[in-house]
Amino acid sequence: QVQLVESGGGLVQAGGSPRLSCAASESILSINTMGWYRQGPGKQRELVALITIRGSTNYADSVKGRFTISRDNAKNTVYLQMNSLKPEDTAVYYCYGKRVVVPGTIEYDYWGQGTQLTVSS
Repeated sequence: QVQLVESGGGLVQAGGSPRLSCAASESILSINTMGWYRQGPGKQRELVALITIRGSTNYADSVKGRFTISRDNAKNTVYLQMNSLKPEDTAVYYCYGKRVVVPGTIEYDYWGQGTQLTVSS
C-alpha cells in the first residue's frame, strides 16, 4: 500500500505562486500515473493535473497555462507549481497515484489525505 503525503497548502493571496508537494512512501517508478485532484467547497472532486511515468502531462482547462505538474523520481515526489492563483482555486488538493499491474484488470488507486489551499482575494 503506497502512502501519499501532501504538503504546501495554506492561505495564499490571489496571484500567488505556491507549490504543492506529494511524497510517496515508495519508488514512484512503480506508479504509472500520478497527479492532483481538488475538491472545492460544495463541489465534487475534480482532476487538476496528471503526469505519467514517461512524463506526459494532462491538465484541466481551468488550470492550463497556470499550473505545472512535475515529478522527481529520485525523491519519490510529485509537485504542483501553481501560478496566478484565483479565489476559485480554493480547495482541498489531493495527491493521486495509479499503479497498473495488468491493464484493465489489476489496477490500484492511491490517495493522499489532502491539503487545504485557500486563496484570498
